[in-house]
Amino acid sequence: MYDTIIIGAGCAGLAAAMYAGRLNMKTLLIGDNIGGTITLTDVVENYPGFIKLTGQELADNLRNHAEAYNIEKSEAKVTKIKREHNCFIVETNESKTHQSRTIIFATGTEWRKLNVPGEKEFANKGVHYCALCDGAVYQNRIVAVVGGGDSSVKEALLLSQFASKVYILVRREKLRGEPINNQRADNNKKIQVITNINLKQIKGDKVVKSVQLDRELNGSNELKLDAVFVAIGHNALSQLAKDVDVKVNDKGEIIINRESKTNIPGFFAAGDVCDTVFKQAITGVAEGVSAVYSAYTYVNENEFICPIGNDDMVNIKNAK
Repeated sequence: MYDTIIIGAGCAGLAAAMYAGRLNMKTLLIGDNIGGTITLTDVVENYPGFIKLTGQELADNLRNHAEAYNIEKSEAKVTKIKREHNCFIVETNESKTHQSRTIIFATGTEWRKLNVPGEKEFANKGVHYCALCDGAVYQNRIVAVVGGGDSSVKEALLLSQFASKVYILVRREKLRGEPINNQRADNNKKIQVITNINLKQIKGDKVVKSVQLDRELNGSNELKLDAVFVAIGHNALSQLAKDVDVKVNDKGEIIINRESKTNIPGFFAAGDVCDTVFKQAITGVAEGVSAVYSAYTYVNENEFICPIGNDDMVNIKNAK
């Protein structure tokens, strides 16, 4: 029986594991992607205490800090969460079942798709979602980034280190990146920002050759490209939480308060899966720490009736 099971091993989950270890909670961290999406970020310049480091370095620092404490880890994938009485049952793809007094849910997000013709057909054949992962393949090629937020600007800046030309296709009137990144893009001769435009179709044979646009550009609706990098945001990975009636907003993001509490007692959430407006590694870390403190308080203030065997139940008094 764990005091808390942390589901998700990105920045928020690792920070939660570290803090749970400090509070001497019996903790299990479950995540099939240690480090999370921050590991796909080339340069991090906005995490307090580090002027500049890679996403992988930040993730490694968080992981090493968590592992300095007495926590358990499992690089598995959670397949189901059940709530029985006031305890939680967590099942994984390794056919293992774990019991816990509390849950800290930090599963993050997945890349949002364009859902246009050609996107599925050319996945990993010119259609990508991570410049750090796949950008180096396009040395001296022409590529495009689809999206108007800060992520798209940073993707374009990274791609400009390899490609000969980088278009940023923005459906709105202007870029919405951080001012410093917008300025870097403006000053980069390889990058061209095109606003008020939408990508309608991705074309090619064995690989991407061009894209169809919803308006003319240089006299044609077709733009020749070697690759398309999609950076239009993310979808919250909240389905497992919804299965135990955790409330989400219309975007599927888990609704939390300032203490990282959800509507379900004992179920806490943190990071990009939540309804926080400003999603950053540092805000996810803060929510993870808040979730642990809330879980710690909850564990110490309650008694628990939890399943032990198939039919047996036990009243577990808190010994803390």
